[in-house]
Amino acid sequence: MKPAPFAYYAPQEVDEALELLKQHGDEAKILAGGQSLMPLLSLRLARPGVLIDINRVANLAFVRRGANGGLAIGALTRQRALERSAEVASQSPLLSATIPLIAHFQIRNRGTIGGSLAHADPAAELPAVALVLGAELVLRSASGERVVHAKDFFLGYMTTAIEPNELLIEIRIPGLRQQAGWAIEEVARRRGDFAMVGVATAVELNGNNTCQDARIVLFGVGEKPERMERAEQLLRGQEATQTQPAEAAKAVSEDLDPVADVHASAEYRKEVGGVLTRRALEKAFRRAQKAIS
Repeated sequence: MKPAPFAYYAPQEVDEALELLKQHGDEAKILAGGQSLMPLLSLRLARPGVLIDINRVANLAFVRRGANGGLAIGALTRQRALERSAEVASQSPLLSATIPLIAHFQIRNRGTIGGSLAHADPAAELPAVALVLGAELVLRSASGERVVHAKDFFLGYMTTAIEPNELLIEIRIPGLRQQAGWAIEEVARRRGDFAMVGVATAVELNGNNTCQDARIVLFGVGEKPERMERAEQLLRGQEATQTQPAEAAKAVSEDLDPVADVHASAEYRKEVGGVLTRRALEKAFRRAQKAIS
């Protein structure tokens, strides 16, 4: 099939793109990597009247140290650039380990971090990792700029806090503490497919092997990434023993209320969600213990 007719603009500056968004609002769609949008256009599942191609806005592609440590990443930064970045591997190893799980390298050559976050597919890895890492997303419009925390950014199925006149321009990712551990696990039918179930986690231990903080986010199970707060609370303040991951995993299976679809039943997702949580926490604890030893 072919897309429905649309007007095409290719701004070269952020302000130019923002002015176009101001003019066209709900009628416009942003084209970044196009790895999700182009199939939707071709199938006519999306029919924007205006397409704003931001690929020529060169100053939206960057990776640099953040003002308070961590990373500042331009929304137009290609996923493949993140995969190859020594800065990302050093400052955000969870993000670095996540990128190779996204589709195939041909997709990552064009796909952008901002595009994936703005698209907000509930089975995608990057929204879950953004939530685990406590990322901040910088949104700009012609009238100003605001910063939205990841926990407030993902609202529902492919729905975010981005207003029609706003553009995601930057992602700020805090650095993990030295005594932190992390892991990501997922199950997909084939390598490169969207996850049927996935989990990303980060834990922080003190010198006494006590869990100071834990974040557990499931993806591919509902309308948006799901943070498992009861399981996290079971870990906080407790010694990191071999039984802790299993107890948290049990809480995840009990609390998870996943969707059922053609790919997997709700019962399957509940069971596998718990199993993957246990595996991810075991890895995260081992990394944290190694970091403080």
